[in-house]
Amino acid sequence: MVLAAGLGTRMRPLTDTTPKALVTVAGRTLIDRVLDKLVEAGVTKAVVNVHHFADQMEAHLATRTDLEILISDERAELLDSGGGIQHARAKLGEDPIFVANIDSLWLERGTPALEALKAAWNPERMDILLLLVRRGNGLGFEGPNGFFMDDQGRLTHSTEAEPATPYANVGFGILKPQVLDGSPTAGPFSILPVWKRLQAEGRLHGAVMDAFWMHVGDPGARAAAEARLEA
Repeated sequence: MVLAAGLGTRMRPLTDTTPKALVTVAGRTLIDRVLDKLVEAGVTKAVVNVHHFADQMEAHLATRTDLEILISDERAELLDSGGGIQHARAKLGEDPIFVANIDSLWLERGTPALEALKAAWNPERMDILLLLVRRGNGLGFEGPNGFFMDDQGRLTHSTEAEPATPYANVGFGILKPQVLDGSPTAGPFSILPVWKRLQAEGRLHGAVMDAFWMHVGDPGARAAAEARLEA
């Protein structure tokens, strides 16, 4: 599931005429960079939600021939993270899925990040596994929001400034679709309450990437990411 329906307000003026997912970074669109990573990890089918300039998105995605892409149409209403996944459930099936944001890029250092994520996945112990980056190993790790992780890989989400959280969520993870069974069946809602519930149950886990991460959230971050990619 690729979450690509957002308005991209922080990326204006670039998103005044195009969706954020089609903003280019070093000559390649954000959505294509994300799909490239997923294909490298063995993904053969992706569901992509669309809302902002949805026609542009559909036309662009139709040019991909290396994987099957299904469109989850949110033209009528933007559904947020949890609502977007819930809306796509019939297309996603019931097996665990990758969930990916479109504003995360990274430069691999060792084991490819998505291979490390797959290797860490244990459905007996976890219901969501988030891909994390250590503080100091990326661009765009702003503010106090982040995670603490215990020696079993279980996560605690924190928004407090002190003590500083050592890890940030990079916007990729593995999720059992059934974690949304108690959530609204329609309409917009965030995935954060699901995180909190699973955190309390010890079922929210993390895997740390061996990579340099770049959060491409605004034009300045885009320029910084391009400089890093082209160095």
